[in-house]
Amino acid sequence: MNGVFYGMKYVLKVMKEQGSGSIVNTASVGGIRGVGNQSGYAASKHGVVGLTRNSGIEYGQYGVSIKAIAPGAIMTPMVEGSLKQMDPDNWEEVGKQFVEPNPMKRFGKPEEVGYLAAFLLSDQANFINAAVIPIDGGQSYKY
Repeated sequence: MNGVFYGMKYVLKVMKEQGSGSIVNTASVGGIRGVGNQSGYAASKHGVVGLTRNSGIEYGQYGVSIKAIAPGAIMTPMVEGSLKQMDPDNWEEVGKQFVEPNPMKRFGKPEEVGYLAAFLLSDQANFINAAVIPIDGGQSYKY
């Protein structure tokens, strides 16, 4: 939350002066719904969502678009490490069980998140503002 806040604090001054800019913050699906046993994490990600939406409304008049991505279960080295801690010998099976509730029945790939961020930073997405886009295989819409 602090990193997003301070990053925006300093870059928004420049973007406002130049009359254009695009920001993509990283939240989480934990910022658009609850996450069991992770209240601090969910609170910080909800904060990123609120800051994104509010700032998009405040700075849109200056030609600045601000949006956030909300990744779900993405297979990163950190996630793989967590699965291996749960069951070092069968971590891939644990992963399959973890993504079972996901409509796509799989983890997302880091490059899929990167493609979304690149699009949102492109001129093709200038009119997308104050939005939070989940990238979670549809899981957040399931509940």
